[in-house]
Amino acid sequence: MNSSILGIHACLVALSISVAHAAQAEPPRSCQLHPVLLEDFNDFSIASSRIGPARWTAHTPWGGDFGDARFADPGLGGPFKVENGMLSITAWKDREGRWTSGLIAAADASGAGSGTRYGYFEARMKMPPGPGTWPAFWLAALKPANVSDGNVEIDVIEYYGQFTSVYQSVLHIWYKDPQKHRGNAEKIAVPDGSLVQDFHTYGVDISPQAIVFFLDRKPVWSQPTPPELDGPLYPLVNLALGSGWPIDKTPNPSTLLVDYVHVYGRDAGPPEGCPPGPTVLPPDVPNKH
Repeated sequence: MNSSILGIHACLVALSISVAHAAQAEPPRSCQLHPVLLEDFNDFSIASSRIGPARWTAHTPWGGDFGDARFADPGLGGPFKVENGMLSITAWKDREGRWTSGLIAAADASGAGSGTRYGYFEARMKMPPGPGTWPAFWLAALKPANVSDGNVEIDVIEYYGQFTSVYQSVLHIWYKDPQKHRGNAEKIAVPDGSLVQDFHTYGVDISPQAIVFFLDRKPVWSQPTPPELDGPLYPLVNLALGSGWPIDKTPNPSTLLVDYVHVYGRDAGPPEGCPPGPTVLPPDVPNKH
């Protein structure tokens, strides 16, 4: 092989290596959603505090109950029941007047769990009627519990049972220093009583550009994505009570019904952003209901 051919060959090799390296350095740009967690409550698994082999834990990974009902462990007589692909979380009051209820979290204190940084989260639920109930579907940072500075929390829905024609969506950024905490909330109007009369889907799409909230797959609110969103988020569902509102008229028992919790991941997408919402669901993952 003469020197000119060798030179051309070397240039082509260098070019191919350069192109391959550029392709590897190029950030992912796909808008396609892929399944991360498809919980349809057909083989529901929950443990008190550890992920694996269970997919869910029954307490917040940082170990804090909230509201006026204690979150109970799973097991006989616990707050969780699965029947015909439906999870029920029931709050009840014992003879001494103490309330017990339940929470599910797709993570544990070690940071193990299921989540995604960008993508679409959705739950289909039917809210319990009555004042004092405080059900929620929300997301928290998938990090070890001792990493608590600059964490993003997204409350897809917080429903306060005494306000039957509205629910709240919230974006929080938590810091150890309360002066650095930021947040914004929006009240979403709905037909009076509609959230307790039937099932609805509550979703949120997260991209580098925006966080877009959905009700029944229609956008209802959006916020710019904060710079603190530096890693995956995981879903939680709970039936709490109170939040400063009286529970003396809360029905005993009260039950939240959860049909499914679905999480789909996505790459960062192109610079102009991806269409928000479940517009590009994988063909082999049909929508439930």
